[in-house]
Amino acid sequence: MANDDTNGRRTGDRMSDTDPAENMSLAELREEIEEIDRELVELIARRTYVAGTVAQVKEERDLPTTDESQEARVMERAGQNAETFDVDANLVKAIFRLLIELNKVEQRSSR
Repeated sequence: MANDDTNGRRTGDRMSDTDPAENMSLAELREEIEEIDRELVELIARRTYVAGTVAQVKEERDLPTTDESQEARVMERAGQNAETFDVDANLVKAIFRLLIELNKVEQRSSR
């Protein structure tokens, strides 16, 4: 279920049709982008940490680095999330492909 955030936009759903430029200055919009960028980096760091833990489990259990069925599920989920938030699915999938490849490189180098 979607909720309104403090700026009156919908969260957990597609962004509302309200134009944030009507109520925010260019500086405020740039500050918001800066905060979003910080949050994105934090989320990438969290994902990388968890992926590192997955790599340890794979190594302990002598499992292969690559799991194509899991990668397919991640990509499917990325596409669905892109649609939910009205973002270009190809762009989102490209970002996730990069994240997956970076995690695999790290997993291979740690073995």
